[in-house]
Amino acid sequence: MDLPLVVGVDGSEPAMRAVDWATDEAALRGLPLRLVYASLWERYEGAALAEGLGRSAEQIMADTVVEAAARRARRRDAGVKVTTEVVPDDAVGALLREGLNATALVLGSRGRSGIAGMLLGSVSLTVAARAHCPVIVLRGSHDNRAGAGRHRRVVLGVGDPSHGSAAARFAFREAAERGVALEAVRAWRWSAHEPAGHPVEPGGPARRHEQGAVELLDKALSGAAAEYPAVDVRRRTVEGTARTVLLDASTEAGLLVVGVRRRDSHGHTGMQLGRVAHAALHHAACPVAVVPERV
Repeated sequence: MDLPLVVGVDGSEPAMRAVDWATDEAALRGLPLRLVYASLWERYEGAALAEGLGRSAEQIMADTVVEAAARRARRRDAGVKVTTEVVPDDAVGALLREGLNATALVLGSRGRSGIAGMLLGSVSLTVAARAHCPVIVLRGSHDNRAGAGRHRRVVLGVGDPSHGSAAARFAFREAAERGVALEAVRAWRWSAHEPAGHPVEPGGPARRHEQGAVELLDKALSGAAAEYPAVDVRRRTVEGTARTVLLDASTEAGLLVVGVRRRDSHGHTGMQLGRVAHAALHHAACPVAVVPERV
């Protein structure tokens, strides 16, 4: 049985746009959609309004949120199977458990408690750092770019192949399902302390670093490319920091895919994600898929 796409909902507009995106994705993949509300995401006042109804104000709010999200999903695509659940837990704990039996978790960039100007909500950041399945955060939703992104190319940030190939396989599958090109990007740099030479000279330091990036790119993509031979793959090596190169690429992308090394130890959230994924989640101009690599 196919595992569902799970969306964390809380009634906010970013979460509702995540429902839209996930509904389209579920229809594309032929997957069920599961909408989850964590009842402890925030405390609601006004319990007196629920007197005589046998339910607390928080229960009423939770039911209202998931029912509204389900209606929105069904209006968007009646063919997608939609289920809902209110989970009596905090958002992070509920979503991490949901991720154990999900194809992916889909989250808005920030929730109801998000402050205008915040780069990314703490729930989305923490779940992306700790989940055992891919986590897709709807960056770009402020101008509805997220909803229109399915016709744009998928961009894969290529890291060290020794860290795993899950991100590459995920990116190839997304490109294949959407019928779009896959742009695989590897950034490279050379130190100013290396011997001087003209950057384009054969065997010069810059040329050697660029060639190393090309070889690494080919190695990282070989397995997934054989599995999805119909995908139009565009390999690109760019001089610069990985953060800058991928953020630039995200401006014309429908989805940015980055892999992260998943550790079993309890480390700091930012360090678990790594600087590149952390920057992508805060600054990318399109939805970001964070894919755990088992090492």
